[in-house]
Amino acid sequence: METGHLPYRKIIHIDMDAFYASVEQRDNPDLKGKPVVVGGESDRGVVAAASYEARKFGIHSAMPTKMARQRCRDLVIVKHRFDVYGKVSKQVHDIFNEYTDLVEPLSLDEAFLDVTSNKKGMPSATLIAKEIKKRIKEETQLTASAGISINKFLAKVASDINKPDGLYLIAPAKAVEFIEKLDIEKFFGIGRVTAGKMHELGIHKGADLKKWEKSELIRLFGKNGSYYFDIARAVDNRPVNPERIRKSIGTEYTFEKDLETGSEIESELNKIGEELIRRISKSGKSGRTLTLKIKFSDFKQITRSHTVPFDIKEFDELNRITREILQKTDLSGKKIRLLGLTVSNLEQVNNEEDTQLTLDL
Repeated sequence: METGHLPYRKIIHIDMDAFYASVEQRDNPDLKGKPVVVGGESDRGVVAAASYEARKFGIHSAMPTKMARQRCRDLVIVKHRFDVYGKVSKQVHDIFNEYTDLVEPLSLDEAFLDVTSNKKGMPSATLIAKEIKKRIKEETQLTASAGISINKFLAKVASDINKPDGLYLIAPAKAVEFIEKLDIEKFFGIGRVTAGKMHELGIHKGADLKKWEKSELIRLFGKNGSYYFDIARAVDNRPVNPERIRKSIGTEYTFEKDLETGSEIESELNKIGEELIRRISKSGKSGRTLTLKIKFSDFKQITRSHTVPFDIKEFDELNRITREILQKTDLSGKKIRLLGLTVSNLEQVNNEEDTQLTLDL
């Protein structure tokens, strides 16, 4: 079978299970079996990670701590320890690098591995994934979930299917059928807003998406339309890139109705800030420059940046800097259609490099 014009590859996506919370439960036996979140304790704090016990109460990352407390009276809130998570992450990535040089870290707790040609000479990607999971368990006392398939998109989706401690293979012959039956909400790269728009168009499963012409998808979704067209056919030719270096972390939102009041702007920036802190926490990186992006109803766009002498890791810090930038920005009488926040000048906690490239599952 081929993906696009390339022979199929053997790609593994490894995702540590509830990573930060699991490290805290491992290091403090009193926390085992309890609903634990890692994050800020103040009411303005945000959940960076939630244990599986906490998730049973509907608690998840990026949720305000105040809301998490309301959902679970016995919730245990633990302050993050990025230095510890970084050390554990290095242990895990050292294991990856024993099998292949083609390791693309997405954050401290997840990575893609191309094991088409691997250092152990093992013909089965599934057996490699099982062995890696076993090594992680033995060396860190933590569990990881693995997805195995012919490309990055499918491997990423597969790793989420049997969490925690899961292993799921989407074989080459099953790839197209799997995509056709997959709910649009579970497509990696399709967020809540895009999924809602697709539902309005009658697109609920991969099979529905596959019916649309590429030109129509591009007209409706811009350059992402081409990506949606390909993944509906199980095509994703993106290579695993071991030298991928993230220069910034950001999030932005386009509003269905233009913002006009100061309270509306502040409320939306709070939500965007919470999501940005979640992404910063997950990446294991932090930066010192915050940039506010504003697009007005007439499509004119401005950016305003502020650099501080410390790493931006907490919502309260981010919120304060955002307010300072906002106060210096003249928005009087202007309607806003998009807001975004980006942190740059990133410091990397762990650094993987190396290269190579290349072909069964």
